[in-house]
Amino acid sequence: MRIMSASPSIARKKKKSGSKIGFLYLLPALIAYGYVVIVPTFQSLWFSFFKWNGITEAQWVGLNNYIGFLSNPLAKQAFSHTIVLILFYSVLPISLGLLSAALISKTQIRFSGFFRSVIFLPQILTSVVIAVIWRQIFSTDGILNDALRAVGLESLTQPWLGSFTFTLPVLGLAGSWTTMGLCMLLFISGTANISTELYDAAKLDGAGAIREFFSVTLPGLRPQLAVAMTLTLIAALRVFDLVWLTTRGGPGTSSITPSVLLYSKAFTQSDVGAGAAIGVLLAILALVVALVIVRVMDDKD
Repeated sequence: MRIMSASPSIARKKKKSGSKIGFLYLLPALIAYGYVVIVPTFQSLWFSFFKWNGITEAQWVGLNNYIGFLSNPLAKQAFSHTIVLILFYSVLPISLGLLSAALISKTQIRFSGFFRSVIFLPQILTSVVIAVIWRQIFSTDGILNDALRAVGLESLTQPWLGSFTFTLPVLGLAGSWTTMGLCMLLFISGTANISTELYDAAKLDGAGAIREFFSVTLPGLRPQLAVAMTLTLIAALRVFDLVWLTTRGGPGTSSITPSVLLYSKAFTQSDVGAGAAIGVLLAILALVVALVIVRVMDDKD
């Protein structure tokens, strides 16, 4: 009886000691995460309430940095550009990713692995390389204008990245090219987990390819769709490197984004507080987007 009564207590002690050891293993990672992520986040929030150039004494201004940014006409223009970029960074890549995943998963295509690798390639390229590639394609003497001249369409040539009309769509196409591979792989992996019995049942009901896609494939890809929407929408909200390395928000302000405004405020105009306020607002907006997507997808379950 004593042995039997002692066994549960020994098990509890072993469980507690195991959890302590596990926590000790995680402690360095938690400390590093807190130092790299948590502390700078709260520092940015604190700086956003000051007018500070990063050197001299900071001056408390309360919410003036937030009010100044939200009332700035450039901010409204930047967010309107973000809406356009969402179409290219999120809507178009997700649509093309769904289409390519449906074609690759349901048909036997030779060299499909090679095609997937090529489409996913932009995901492993650095932003600098992507910016250089697109500058070479759309510059005045770039590949696109050379191709137009070669087929007798010289009248259509123009400085694409210097055009008030075409600069933003060109940058958007670069974003579509970058994010499409990620969406495609997410959806291909999702279709592999959909039961074939569902497709067989849909065929018995007389469903064609389109109805089968909307009745079986699309509902089965809901988790992957939520991930793709979250990642691509946040990418559109925080796009900076591609814009800065190609146009720097120009010509004029025709391709300016909130992240470019943040960089300009904090590092060009030496207004660290205003830059921190923009960063806090973008972080809140990204968090709201992620929570809304999760909530909507949960409500559909």
